[in-house]
Amino acid sequence: MTVVISLFNQAGGVGKSTLTQNLGYHLSLRHHKVLLVDIDPQASLSTFMGLEPADLEKTIYDALVSEQDEPLPLHRDLHGMDLAPANILLANAEQELIFAELREFRLKEVLAPLLDNYDFILIDCPPSLGILTQISLVASTHVLVPIQCQFKALKGTDSLLKTVARVQRKLNRPLKFAGFFPTMYSASNSLDQRTLQSISEQLSNLAPVFPPLPRATAVAEAAEYGKPLALCPNKHPAILRLFDEIAIFLEEMT
Repeated sequence: MTVVISLFNQAGGVGKSTLTQNLGYHLSLRHHKVLLVDIDPQASLSTFMGLEPADLEKTIYDALVSEQDEPLPLHRDLHGMDLAPANILLANAEQELIFAELREFRLKEVLAPLLDNYDFILIDCPPSLGILTQISLVASTHVLVPIQCQFKALKGTDSLLKTVARVQRKLNRPLKFAGFFPTMYSASNSLDQRTLQSISEQLSNLAPVFPPLPRATAVAEAAEYGKPLALCPNKHPAILRLFDEIAIFLEEMT
């Protein structure tokens, strides 16, 4: 069975696109066929993968709003992965899908013909609780939650958990949490330490809480290169090991 994972947090700037790209890459290194899906109108994932969103003629937007079963446009073999890109036009889909028939299942229908081609599909969700996030959760088998090591971010998980629970109750009963991934962690910051402990205490009963992703300039530099961290000059071995460990966990989860 293809594992479809939404990386979801309604807050922006928590590392969703970075994790989508790098976890996908490490899964591909383990000989899995991986599709990345950018369903965020900001198109950070598409940019991180080396594309210029404004220049794209076809994106996931076209497949989602088409009434003619238009296939998902793919950019193939980008660093060993395939990508369904996005650009700012995707923001229009929030309005255009409001009155669409069975709108909640639109992304699931778009992905259905591709399931036999991939072992993992990773969906980079927008930082919102709108229709694009909802259709991503409906299309997924699992949710992976990046969560910034700040008290405000932890408090914000209430809305996130309620959103997932609604989808589980009404639209996708088998949906499961793959885990919670603390990000932007500074081991020398006592507030980050306390928040990390609170994240573990409050969320570990729902799913594994992974070791935290530290703050590192190497991660930001990788985004500028348009490549996964492992393909950049400043590789930061500790972070690469962390990505690999989580990729192994996702692999074994199946």
